[in-house]
Amino acid sequence: MKKVSKSILAILTLVLLSCGGKEEKKKEGFSVTREKAKTEKPAEATPTTNTTTASERIDLDNKGVGPIQSVTLAPEIDQDLAKKGEELYNQMCLACHRPNKKFIGPAPTGILKRRSPEWVMNMILNPEVMVKEDPLAKDLMAEFNGAPMSNQGLTEEQARSILEFFRTLDQ
Repeated sequence: MKKVSKSILAILTLVLLSCGGKEEKKKEGFSVTREKAKTEKPAEATPTTNTTTASERIDLDNKGVGPIQSVTLAPEIDQDLAKKGEELYNQMCLACHRPNKKFIGPAPTGILKRRSPEWVMNMILNPEVMVKEDPLAKDLMAEFNGAPMSNQGLTEEQARSILEFFRTLDQ
């Protein structure tokens, strides 16, 4: 009987050792490993990369869509007009536009190096139509997360004073 007991004990020991030797350690955190889907492009397709954002793009020929067809800028900045424009900008525009950095909308510093004065004034006076019909305004709206510029109900004279203020930002 001792031999049978010892044999059973030996078999149980072997079974326990064979089952218990593999220990899995619990990993901290969560991870997912995925393989990238392979897609083939047609042979005639060529990749196009446009790294210039709409806010950095230069388009001085586009006059935009709206009432302003022509703006003549004097060689010298009209400081009185610019002062009025700065006051209006601080009151009406500062909520979305910071002078030197992107915010909800693009920064106006250097705008007249990238856009025509007519385009700027039409964007100020006619933003709803501009984002519907002007390709550059559409691209800007897409760049700034679909946030359309609100119409502040400014007059042409007020928009012109803001434009004059923008000229002071370039100095």
